[in-house]
Amino acid sequence: MNAQKMVLAAFTFVYAAVGASAQEPRVVPLWPNGAPGFETKKNDPENVKKKGNVETSVTHVNNPSLTVYLPSGQTATPAIVICPGGGHSNLAIEHEGHNVGKWLADNGIAGFVLKYRLAREKGSPYTIEEHAFQDAERALRLVRAQSKEWNVNPARIGIMGFSAGGELAALASTRYDAGSPSSEDLVERASSKPDFQALLYPAVPHDPRLTAETPRAFLACGGNDRPDISQGLAELYLALSRLHVSTELHIYAGVGHGFGIRKTNPLPVSDWPSLLLEWMKAQDLLKH
Repeated sequence: MNAQKMVLAAFTFVYAAVGASAQEPRVVPLWPNGAPGFETKKNDPENVKKKGNVETSVTHVNNPSLTVYLPSGQTATPAIVICPGGGHSNLAIEHEGHNVGKWLADNGIAGFVLKYRLAREKGSPYTIEEHAFQDAERALRLVRAQSKEWNVNPARIGIMGFSAGGELAALASTRYDAGSPSSEDLVERASSKPDFQALLYPAVPHDPRLTAETPRAFLACGGNDRPDISQGLAELYLALSRLHVSTELHIYAGVGHGFGIRKTNPLPVSDWPSLLLEWMKAQDLLKH
């Protein structure tokens, strides 16, 4: 077996080994041998807080991964890589991760919850624009490279981010590339460009690097959020509109930061997932 096939086989083995049921989330590392340059930290344990069996908060991420939520059925589906927030010091992985992945799968969309490296955790050796961004970029490549195995439409792969995770999603939506065709790693051959983006109360990058090729966007935040977020998102909407990038913006009056998907969210903000679904339908993103 050549080196290229060995890399893909490693991913396929992990994918098959971590879960047998379509309803069970599967955890797949972004790099089978550990993150580049940090391979020795691959087996360092994460610090996970749980409520019952559900992860609520995660820190000390050294072996970045995707938790995979796949819808039932045999037809190729759209997919979204989900980047939870947490200020780059922890991952608020329940209401901005697992709840979102489950909701997507229930609505016929494959959800991939990203555990990325945390640049602002105490003692962290990582940075946002190098290592955390590398994780988001790799996640998009991996979903596209594994699209056949996961029954995903490779032309319908988006990225969604909340708060700090929204910053990563915004970076990934403007600093993508077409992949490296000659790479021995088949995942690195895949494009990292999202086909669409959904930014929920994101930290808007200071250097957004927007162009007419920036992926279409769904934007949402609370009107009572920090001005740099609520006003920054409005400015992002206007900037994308001037470039003729199809964009939809929702600002919820009287709502603050961090609503995600929670049972306790009041109307109308609790209905933002339905608006996202309607936007995807209008954008023909739900086509198989």
